[in-house]
Amino acid sequence: MRGRMGRPGLVGTMARTAVVAGTATAVSNKVGSAQHQKAAQQAAAAEQEAQLAAAQQQAQVDAAVQAALAQQAAAQAAAPAPTPAPAPAADGGDTIAQLEKLAQLKAAGILTEEEFAAQKAKILGA
Repeated sequence: MRGRMGRPGLVGTMARTAVVAGTATAVSNKVGSAQHQKAAQQAAAAEQEAQLAAAQQQAQVDAAVQAALAQQAAAQAAAPAPTPAPAPAADGGDTIAQLEKLAQLKAAGILTEEEFAAQKAKILGA
């Protein structure tokens, strides 16, 4: 007996549908896997670029800090050291000289008695 010619039977149609569906699923999985790998590679590349940019930015900040420190050190080195104020004479020689000048001004009539007393008190720290 010869097989039927024409349209396939129900079993043949189901078999063909199963093959087509299986092939479509395999192709779909392959495409999805390739897309996932491509997205992962792009994410890794973007992360590397971000790390490189952050490292460059940190290097710029470090260089700016070093330049500021060097400039500050140069400014401190160029600035003269502060000179201490002269200490008053321990023997009171300066105080005596001031009182003598004050007495001469009073004797010359430049200072009144009240001005003389006020200046004397200021010199003696009383």
